[in-house]
Amino acid sequence: MPTSEPTIPDVPQSSNPQLAFPCLDNVEERTQRLSRRSMSGPEPSYTTGAHEKFHSGEPILLDWGGVLPSFDIAYETWGTLNADKSNAILLHTGLSASSHAHSTETNPKPGWWERFIGPGAPLDTDKYFVICTNVLGGCYGSTGPSSLDPTSKQPYATSFPILTMQDMVRAQFRLLDGLGIDKLYASVGCSMGGMQSLAAGVLEKDRVSRIVSVSGCARSHPYSIAMRHTQRQVLMADQNWTRTRGNYYNSIPPHQGMKLARQIATITYRSGPEWEKRFGRQRADASRPPALCPDFLIETYLDHAGEKWCLEYDANSLLYVSKAMDLFDLGKGLQDATTQRRRENAGRLQGASSQQGAADACTFVLPDEPYQETESAAEILAGTRDSGAAVDQLSEDLVKGMAPLRDTPTLVLGVASDILFPAFQQREVAETLRKAGNRSVTHVELGEDRSLFGHDTFLLDLEGVGGEIRRFLG
Repeated sequence: MPTSEPTIPDVPQSSNPQLAFPCLDNVEERTQRLSRRSMSGPEPSYTTGAHEKFHSGEPILLDWGGVLPSFDIAYETWGTLNADKSNAILLHTGLSASSHAHSTETNPKPGWWERFIGPGAPLDTDKYFVICTNVLGGCYGSTGPSSLDPTSKQPYATSFPILTMQDMVRAQFRLLDGLGIDKLYASVGCSMGGMQSLAAGVLEKDRVSRIVSVSGCARSHPYSIAMRHTQRQVLMADQNWTRTRGNYYNSIPPHQGMKLARQIATITYRSGPEWEKRFGRQRADASRPPALCPDFLIETYLDHAGEKWCLEYDANSLLYVSKAMDLFDLGKGLQDATTQRRRENAGRLQGASSQQGAADACTFVLPDEPYQETESAAEILAGTRDSGAAVDQLSEDLVKGMAPLRDTPTLVLGVASDILFPAFQQREVAETLRKAGNRSVTHVELGEDRSLFGHDTFLLDLEGVGGEIRRFLG
């Protein structure tokens, strides 16, 4: 579907010339290019190279009542599984990562954790058998919204059921069952993977010997929820998503929404101090007049980050996986409610091969009245209205929820410059585990003197992050 030319009012005379907008021209050119190609099939293919694939022909019940009649999990491995299968490490990924954490013979492209895996590396393949998966809901080989629904023979799109971190972990343990691995040497994860590594220990405490959680949390806090919500709203506002309600696989994907969402995400991944040193207030070309399109170096950096990613990841996967992150909470209350809900929905597994009924339809509606402030800033700061008691209650709920980890040695690592998963969240994990009775908690916090890279430190700091993991696993 070709796009029309931008409508610029015909002003016969103006005090100043009309500004140029090359950034918008690029968007329009990409849309036209995709519209010409969309007739040949879905665009893009969301592939990352050769990987192994585990297929489960058994249905899986999800925490919020959805059922997948069958599913695939893409995975890759490094090292050798020993005779008693006791040296396996399950590596959990961040939101948009594939299973390709390290290069392989069939896919020599460097992986997203290339320096952290290998002989003598923190995840030492001379000692350990390392397994990394693309999460359920992803788009790099595992079943997700872009996969074909076995009932309709069309992409699931937004008929894909709502997911949780625990659903993703259950799918991973199906893979472990298929590999004949009864117990992990360690569950290791960073960012979203740090959530999953903890969830794995809570769900399968007898199958996880030790846990590494880097820049993760035990429950999503309001700031990170707000940032992911903003990304989803920007993405869904793209007309290519809105017009199809997410069923865009045979047309133009919401590339502009994805580009803007990635720019927002990138702001949360890195730190202000690093950017001050790296970009300062430099403009891309100080000899030219300022522009409303990317002009400062930091703007061009964000523009490039969004540009290179907007067609590499499925937009619906971003929606579903990021929502699963928001829903994450290891508190006992939510765990009990989820157990009850799963018990009530267990009968759906018997009908997994047929279409699910209207009971599964989303009936959510926005409230008639918008949110109203009920506390003043002074009251919040003063901690009035029994807010302190509420915090204590929530804390106790988390202690009870994480009690299954009381006997599991755990490394919790945070980064002071991280604004997406602030260091107080890792302190919360460590303190909660200790309060639950865990005497084998190692808590490390990298200060700004050691890392200015914010949340992305887990991808960059081989000595700080990798060194701590090596010592803990050893």
